[in-house]
Amino acid sequence: MIRGTFANVRLKNQLVAPKEGGYTRVFPSGETTTIFEASERYRATKTPLIVLAGKSYGQGSSRDWAAKGPRLLGVGAVIAESYERIHRSNLVDMGVLPLTFREGEGWARLGLTGAETFALRLAPGTEFGPNATVRVTATAPDGRERSFETRCELHSAIELEYYRAGGVLPYVMRERFHVG
Repeated sequence: MIRGTFANVRLKNQLVAPKEGGYTRVFPSGETTTIFEASERYRATKTPLIVLAGKSYGQGSSRDWAAKGPRLLGVGAVIAESYERIHRSNLVDMGVLPLTFREGEGWARLGLTGAETFALRLAPGTEFGPNATVRVTATAPDGRERSFETRCELHSAIELEYYRAGGVLPYVMRERFHVG
C-alpha cells in the first residue's frame, strides 16, 4: 500500500515536472527518486512532510487508501485549495491535519515551489480547534520567507480528539483499552 501511494503513472508532481508518475525530489540534494524512497529518507532523518495541493484534493475511488497512504509515508499535514468531502474526514481519521489556503490563494499563486521548509503556528489569539487560523511560514532554500494563513479543516470536537490522538485507531485504543 505504501509503495502504491502517489504512484499513479499520470500523477503530476510539480517538483519533477514535466515528468509524470510517482516521483519527487529529495531535499536538499535535489535528487529525483520515487516518492516511496524519498519518504524513507525523510523518515530516517525524522523530517515530517506536508503535501501542497490544488482543488478537490482526494477526489477518486480509493479514498480511504488515499488517506492511509500519505500518513504511512510520513505526511503530517495537507494544505489544499479544497478537499473531497469524505477524503478530508479520512485524513483526520488517520491523524493528518487538513488545512486550506485562503479563498483565491494556492501554492502557485503564493509562489511556492515545494522546495521550502514549513513552520505551522496558530495565529495570535487563536485556539487550536475547528476552523482555527493556522499561520504557515515557508522558507525557501535561499532563506527568503513567505507567510500566509490557512484554515484548519477539523469540523467538530470529535475530529479534534481524533487528530490529537494521532487518528481514530489510536483514539479508540486509548479510550477503550487505556493504551498510550
